[in-house]
Amino acid sequence: MSAVDEAAPPLLARVRAPLARLGRRALDLALPPQCLACATPVADMGGLCVACWSGLKAIERPFCERLGTPFPADFGPGLVSPKALATPPAWDRARAVARFDGTARTLVHRLKYGDGTHLADALGGMMARAGHELLAPETLLLPVPLHRGRLWRRRFNQSALLARKVAALSGAELALDLLVRAKATRPQVGLSGRERAENLAGAFRLGAEGKARIAGRPVVLVDDVMTTGATVDRLARLVRRAGAASVDALVFALVVNDG
Repeated sequence: MSAVDEAAPPLLARVRAPLARLGRRALDLALPPQCLACATPVADMGGLCVACWSGLKAIERPFCERLGTPFPADFGPGLVSPKALATPPAWDRARAVARFDGTARTLVHRLKYGDGTHLADALGGMMARAGHELLAPETLLLPVPLHRGRLWRRRFNQSALLARKVAALSGAELALDLLVRAKATRPQVGLSGRERAENLAGAFRLGAEGKARIAGRPVVLVDDVMTTGATVDRLARLVRRAGAASVDALVFALVVNDG
């Protein structure tokens, strides 16, 4: 390699960096950055305004190590809530970015029902940080699947978009075809826990390579919202029967009943 060839990459990098900055500035002038939740102008692309940021009720420790639900006070490390002890979930650990109200609800609804696929990068980034202890290169990320009919109508699976970003940031392996929604179920909104479980009976199955690829692997199920946990619980049981070494859940928002 000649001296000119060796110098070319650093020279190109020095030229490209200012051009990239100019391009970003021009884009910001043409399309000023907006708050992800309310579209108010903000300083940086992919951010929240002050009001919406204060309305995002982040879930941080102390929380139940199984359910991921926040505790009102710090009772010591590694604690499990009475609910998790009374009715242990099929998964090992659940982690979420925020409570499902306020700004978190707005963001999820914009992503899911407002064709806001551009939100997946920002929300997935928050999820990767919130669930960092669940994620490793050997982890298998499995997004909650949509039935083909609903996927055709919506044109995207929000859980898959979120999982793709989590995989890109964490190095975990993403598998989009190992979980199949075999039955079209009615929407879970408004159903009780028992009704949700009945609604999901027989709804999921493994794809062709499911058992071979899941056996012996730590698995993280990815979804946008966890309400009662019925969907994740059903999938966790299915994955455990396939031989998963562990099963965790990672969602953007979690419905929390303080009562």
